[in-house]
Amino acid sequence: MLSRARLAVLVSGGGTNLQALIDAQRAGVLHSGEIVLVVSNNPSAYALQRAAAAGIPARTITRRECGSEAAFEAALLAALEEHGVDLVILAGFMSILSADFTARYERRILNVHPSLIPSFCGKGMYGLRVHEAALAYGVKVTGATVHFVNEIPDGGQILLQKAVPVEPGDTPEILQRRVMEQAEWLLLPQAAELVSAEIVKEKHNDGLS
Repeated sequence: MLSRARLAVLVSGGGTNLQALIDAQRAGVLHSGEIVLVVSNNPSAYALQRAAAAGIPARTITRRECGSEAAFEAALLAALEEHGVDLVILAGFMSILSADFTARYERRILNVHPSLIPSFCGKGMYGLRVHEAALAYGVKVTGATVHFVNEIPDGGQILLQKAVPVEPGDTPEILQRRVMEQAEWLLLPQAAELVSAEIVKEKHNDGLS
């Protein structure tokens, strides 16, 4: 049997997308990869409790404790290397990673964004702000996008997208929930499996060469 890709999930808040990944792993939807580490930049993130309940090693790394952006990213990198991480997944991670960091994991960092990129994305567009903007603009369809992460916020290559209807009477909170349930929680595990399978194949081919 081929070894599985080793996944780290970076979180900042409630961890619903982390839970979707954990559930997908248990269900066998995510079978080419295994979550080996959860890292939070917020010590009170509920996502840490989700990791603990699933028996996944977790740690907290904050900019405040590290003292600088560079020290924060160095500590994060050290944690990923310590766990032999192949693929990094941003699941509600409220921090923009530098070009130096993303270059180390080219096409090996995934993010899920709650809109159909290139709409309602980029710097400052996260969480409820995205859904507020979609409703203010009056779009009839929104959705979610999983993309590779590079130095440009929400600027990496798109991997998967799924459309979600905007309904009359939607509030940002109602729309946020629908986009999560109908798109984010489905797309992120699918994308994780796609890239994990690619990593496993590469490792297998390297072993044969």
